[in-house]
Order: sequence, then C-alpha cells, then structure tokens
Amino acid sequence: MLDLDIDRPVHPLDVVERLATINDWSFDREGDDEMSVAVAGSWAKYEVAVTWLDRMEAMHVACAFDLKVPERRKAEVLSLISLINEQLWLGHFDFWSSENVVMFRHSLLLSGGAEPTDEQAGMLIKSAIDTCERHYQAFQFVLWAGKSAREALDSSMMETMGEA
Repeated sequence: MLDLDIDRPVHPLDVVERLATINDWSFDREGDDEMSVAVAGSWAKYEVAVTWLDRMEAMHVACAFDLKVPERRKAEVLSLISLINEQLWLGHFDFWSSENVVMFRHSLLLSGGAEPTDEQAGMLIKSAIDTCERHYQAFQFVLWAGKSAREALDSSMMETMGEA
C-alpha cells in the first residue's frame, strides 16, 4: 500500500459547501471532514451526508429519506434493495439494521491528490437524489401497499406516455 501525504490546496468538502450555497440547500458542516445537506425532491426531503475519507482519498455520500422499515417488511425491503442494486451502475442502496433505514451510498475517488470539480461534486449529489427519487415509490409499495419486491419494482419502473 502506498502511504502518500497529499497536501490539498482546497478541502474537497469546500466544493460541496459551495454547491450547497449556490443551490440554496440548507447544510451543516459538522467538522472538517463531515457535512450534511438537506435537499428537497419530488417525493421526499433527502438528508445527504457527505464525508471526506482522507486515508482513502474519497468523498463518500450517503443519502437517506424518511423511511422506517417495520420488522414485518424487512425481508421484502432487503429483497427490493437487492433487485434495485442489480440494475445500478453507480452506487448502491444499503439497509442499516441498527436504525431500520434505507440509504443510497456512493463515493468519488480522488487518488493522488486529484481535486474534485464542481461538476463532479454536483453529479455525486445529483446521482444520489435521482436514484432515490427513481426508486422511492418501490419502497413505498413494499412498505405500505404490501407488494412483493418484484411487483413494487415493476410498478415503479413503468413509464407512462402522454397526459391524463
């Protein structure tokens, strides 16, 4: 393993902080290496935790939404997460059993002292929100409509044509 001490002229989370300010998102910088950003989507308000992992040279994003999973639906939610993850090219959904919540996670590697661009940081947040928005209804179908994971995913991915 390489043990490089990289001196970065700008902290990578400063880029995310600037992005949050420009987009008028509320945020809290909990320390040098952690911040949380609140982003309103069409289906929910998303809490995005962005963490700089210095030893890995990675910016990690974890996007959660208000979705508490009751024990009786846990197995079906886990099955849905697995089905969704099979289709994703970037990032993945996780289930945190200690809090019974679902979240989307992804990282941007910046090895060798690479600096994140505004576009990269923006896309990291955008891809997290877009993925949560795209699958939000499937989680709702499993939790509140009693659908199976396959039924929920198929129903939520159905595209409509035209207007009613």
